[in-house]
Amino acid sequence: MATAEVENREWYVASYAPTGVPNSDHLKLRTVTLSLRAECIPDHHVAFQILYLSIDPYMRTQLSGLDDGLSLPQIPLGQVIRAFGIGKVVRSKDAKFSEGEIVMSRFCPVSEFGVLPSNLLQKINPDDEVALPDYLSSLGMPGITAWVGIEKIGNAKEGSNVYISAAAGGVGIIAGQLAKVKGCRVVGSVGSDHKVKLLKEEYGYDEAFNYRTETDYDAALAKYFPNGIDVYFDNVGGKMLEAVLNHINHGSRIALCGMISEYNKVWTEREGVRNLLNMVGKEVMMKGFMVPSYFNHFEEFIKEMKVHLKEGKIKSKHKIYNGIESFLESLTSLFTSSNVGKVILQVTP
Repeated sequence: MATAEVENREWYVASYAPTGVPNSDHLKLRTVTLSLRAECIPDHHVAFQILYLSIDPYMRTQLSGLDDGLSLPQIPLGQVIRAFGIGKVVRSKDAKFSEGEIVMSRFCPVSEFGVLPSNLLQKINPDDEVALPDYLSSLGMPGITAWVGIEKIGNAKEGSNVYISAAAGGVGIIAGQLAKVKGCRVVGSVGSDHKVKLLKEEYGYDEAFNYRTETDYDAALAKYFPNGIDVYFDNVGGKMLEAVLNHINHGSRIALCGMISEYNKVWTEREGVRNLLNMVGKEVMMKGFMVPSYFNHFEEFIKEMKVHLKEGKIKSKHKIYNGIESFLESLTSLFTSSNVGKVILQVTP
């Protein structure tokens, strides 16, 4: 790119949203001038045009102004929001990166262009025959999140009865497929009949149910798990977690990935779990996890997942929003039942 300067649109935090879904009062789009001249880029930094951004539920917890829950640092007011992203190098002050190369980072600004220290970037090998959005889904945060929950914490084995909530989301849809690869019986809960059909017909789930119509969760779990639950991959928390604890088997394992039903509430308004005593008698292991603690397993995960992708055992599902101006819409969509699969923002065609 020969342009010396670009008009760069970026999303920043104008005010915090302690409750509810963030809106245009909280998150705003502004335009800033970014110089791409070599002398304006610090040594060992790389300027890149952003192609894709990963839109994930955890981002909500950095916009509340509260220090609870996931304990992620709050984004300071006036600062640009950051996300996992993929970009194309347009200027490099590091010999290891060349113009035109495709890079990925956990620290991409939610904008059209970015400049980052080169040690925060990793190259994507164009010979991998993997579509770029897959690096933000099955080979990205959702993929390793699903893998850690099923493999490392859930310790799912052949014949295990596995339950996954929010099963048609970016993480859930991969977690279920990973459990099927291991020979498990897999049941998922979702928010629409269309998603029930999709999980069973396209993604190999043995059963799935719509929690909006089967509202007695205890009855639903008794019906779909006559032999109890061995592994629960929890994406929602609240009343569903409480119901699960009435159907767990001795020695079962619960991976606490997220609690999307509770993200938009202050902690005093969240649903409590009244039957934790069940965990004592049945010697249940329940463990919360944050993916960065497992990045030392990233190469193992990538190697395993690429094999599954090439063999067709794992399929990605993406919901693509287009243009940087669509960021707020893509983020708020996570808190509805409108999406299937991984939400991705395509910033540059």
